Amino acid sequence: MQLVFRDDAYAKSCAATVVAVDGRGVRLDRTVFYPTGGGQPGDSGLLRLAGGGTLAVTDAIKGDGPDDVIHVLAEGMAPPAPGTAVTAEIDWARRHRHMRMHTALHLLCAVVPRGVTGGQIGDGKGRLDFDIQDTVLDKEAITAELNARIAADRPVTPSTIAEAELAANPELVRTMSVKPPSSIGEVRVIEIEGVDLQPCGGTHVRRTGEIGRVVVTKIENKGKRNRRVNLAFAEE
Repeated sequence: MQLVFRDDAYAKSCAATVVAVDGRGVRLDRTVFYPTGGGQPGDSGLLRLAGGGTLAVTDAIKGDGPDDVIHVLAEGMAPPAPGTAVTAEIDWARRHRHMRMHTALHLLCAVVPRGVTGGQIGDGKGRLDFDIQDTVLDKEAITAELNARIAADRPVTPSTIAEAELAANPELVRTMSVKPPSSIGEVRVIEIEGVDLQPCGGTHVRRTGEIGRVVVTKIENKGKRNRRVNLAFAEE
């Protein structure tokens, strides 16, 4: 399956053909739907049939391999037969909010330079859990620093590095609970110019200024060393 979102996170739709259907959902030969993974929710949207009509996709999940995406249809909808031509179309407004928040969480990693023990992206909000060691976290200070880095409008660029290079630089892996995304000896990384570089398979905006202002809504105690930093968009 060709994962269009991997090369172009801004692709809102693509022409595709149904290749398989089972009890979990529909597989296509190519898709713009990002499947749930790495803390980022799967996309929702539509499959538009070439002959007219639409099918609602309520979720996208990972299938049996790294490039296998299953499109979960709304309950009661009859799936199209293999060979059917469709247009896969995501709910772009929702995806874009995920992209903005995902990128904001990368900036949060730079502002709080500690190991990440967990995280989650929601619609308009997100959070990361940090192994803080002896660090004291201040909600207002983190909010101010994040917004300064967002306003700097730095480019955000995906690329790949060799698995051997990652093995030689283990400090690049910030998320202690998630295996870095790899394929055929290469690992996908996201660089925020001059700020952050880490493995990540999710979708992101092209520049930090696109995120918009954020606010740290709460810092929670999740154990002796763990602190959860919760973010939300400031103006939504």
